[in-house]
Amino acid sequence: MTWLGLWLLGIGVADLLRAVEQRRVRRAAVPVGAVVSLVTAVLAGLTGVADLVAIIASIGPLAAWAALSDRSLRRGGGHVEALLVLALTGAALVGFSGFASPADGPLASWLAWADVPLVGSAESLDTVLLVVGLFVANLSTGNIIVRLVLVSVGALRPSESTEHPSDTPEPPRLKGGRLLGPMERVFILGLGLAGQVTAASIVIAAKGLLRFPELQAVRKSDGAEVRGAGIDEVTEYFLVGSFVSWLVALVSLALTR
Repeated sequence: MTWLGLWLLGIGVADLLRAVEQRRVRRAAVPVGAVVSLVTAVLAGLTGVADLVAIIASIGPLAAWAALSDRSLRRGGGHVEALLVLALTGAALVGFSGFASPADGPLASWLAWADVPLVGSAESLDTVLLVVGLFVANLSTGNIIVRLVLVSVGALRPSESTEHPSDTPEPPRLKGGRLLGPMERVFILGLGLAGQVTAASIVIAAKGLLRFPELQAVRKSDGAEVRGAGIDEVTEYFLVGSFVSWLVALVSLALTR
């Protein structure tokens, strides 16, 4: 699973940079993500032929994911292709992970010297790389996955899924989702890794209770009160987005087992 962790780390870093407003930063997102994966691999002692081939070969899918998801969110269409690139590449890296070298090298030595929890053997460093990759990917990549699904089912227009929406009026949306989503997924993943699955389920239930008043809120339009305006759209947006976000966190947790 070490290859998967490195690839997710690169994807997560690239997607975090893609969320930045500066165009220069967004353009450098994929190269920076690829460099992070390669440098981390070298520091972890993954310099075997199979390791280098797998990591270099995974740069192509990383760039494809960035291009397909960006095009899909801006113009619509191609959602399935983007998600397939993510899923199939991840599955391939897991399927061939038996060829990966044991994680060691300067990174393992430094983590052991720093007395970081979970570190002390090659296997534990493999776990650390996977967990770090999953956490980073859940920050921004998880948001992109959620928006892709929302656009594909029609709960979100492509122009609304970018940082620069169109001039057309927007239906009411739940505010704070792009911040709450990553926090929620990281919280669930952290609680699951700590063995507190019950506490993670309470977080899921609490979100529904906290969002319920907002779903029933009164919206004002043109100076007149309109009760329940767009409530079906907002409810669908909330339910689909929440379930996809939870699924991303739960799949991440399952990969650590």
